[in-house]
Amino acid sequence: MTTRAQAALNAKRIDLNLLRVFDAVFEDRNLLRAGKRLHLSQSAISHALGRLREALQDELFVRTPKGMEPTARALAMAPALREALRSIHDTLGAQPFDPASTARSFVVAANDYVTSVLLTRLAACMGEVAPAIDLVVRPSTRLDLAEQIDVGRIDIALGIFAEVPARFQSARLWLQEDVLVFRRGHALARRKPRIADLADFPLLTVSLGGQEEGAVSGFIAERGLARQSEMFDRAALEDALAAAGLRPRYRVTVPHSLAVPDLLAGGDMVSIVPAPLAQAFVARRELLAKALPYATQQATMRAVWHRRHEHDPAHVWLREQLARLALSFRA
Repeated sequence: MTTRAQAALNAKRIDLNLLRVFDAVFEDRNLLRAGKRLHLSQSAISHALGRLREALQDELFVRTPKGMEPTARALAMAPALREALRSIHDTLGAQPFDPASTARSFVVAANDYVTSVLLTRLAACMGEVAPAIDLVVRPSTRLDLAEQIDVGRIDIALGIFAEVPARFQSARLWLQEDVLVFRRGHALARRKPRIADLADFPLLTVSLGGQEEGAVSGFIAERGLARQSEMFDRAALEDALAAAGLRPRYRVTVPHSLAVPDLLAGGDMVSIVPAPLAQAFVARRELLAKALPYATQQATMRAVWHRRHEHDPAHVWLREQLARLALSFRA
């Protein structure tokens, strides 16, 4: 029997679980991460790959300093194989979902700003229409955010993302602009802010990760996912001031946006925050808000999830609720 014929015969006997291992290793390029995703030990993953290599008469993956690199055979078979696995999962794995009676937990990654303006609404909605569903919120600022989505520990991440890798899906929730906020009774309450004011009054800024954590142009990238590290358009501010021969004075930098009202109280500092957050501060009579005296780019608030959840009925329901609740923030 020829090698080709033997490989064809072996392929007919392949355990479906071996193909799931191939899919995980192909996506993660790492045996440990693939094992975590499938709840298998690294040795079990290695053994499964060995069986698959023997069946297909190909190495499939080669260990390199950058991880497990797929061979030409693996690259050729991966697209059709992974699509077939998704089809099997969609056909056999879909369970009926009734939000009124289903008991499960959703893990959502978000910062405190998004938690305050959006996830509080989601929690109230779930209390009314999905009483058996629990909501767990994890910080979206964690450096392993993409890995946590990959291994299934986070169902959906909310935030500003410059890049979203192909293995993830995303949807726009709303567009947002930066606005200026300050305490009630501040000198700016009586007039329009000017460019010079942003050099005269010290600034309170919200930063979710700086250069020491690998931030570049306001974003931190890991495993292909680039998330926002600054809660305002720093480049637009500094360019506007530089054109006037001025520089900003960054007096206080904090990682938590909900501390802004307390930090601005009783002083002359001002802060630049997203408009939905500013609206929440104003509605609670904590701060005043005004338009900035320079142009900024709109940022897109997104929901990001793994492709394997695309057709999961429970996940679809969660995304629909988020999209519906986000309508009031859309420009």
